[in-house]
Amino acid sequence: MTDHEHADHAHEHPTWKQYKWVALILTLITVVEVWVYYTPFKDSPLFVPTLLIMSAVKFAIVVLFYMHLRYDHKLFKALFTGPLIIAICTLTALMFLFGKFSL
Repeated sequence: MTDHEHADHAHEHPTWKQYKWVALILTLITVVEVWVYYTPFKDSPLFVPTLLIMSAVKFAIVVLFYMHLRYDHKLFKALFTGPLIIAICTLTALMFLFGKFSL
């Protein structure tokens, strides 16, 4: 395999510094989630949507960095995000149907 062919197959990966920042951000989001759970905000109708949004952000960060989806081919991104969007829409519709989003 020539150097040019090897360069075509080389994948970009996050650096140790990026992993450190990702871990810090995930930790901070988790701290906010726990804080929200133990505050009077728990009785608010926005409690469940707030936790779901924070969980979705953490999920996206994990998938992008730790599963390297950010650095994958566009086809793999589409094969992952397409069904994910369908699942999110289905869950959102079910939550409206069963009154979890009744504001």
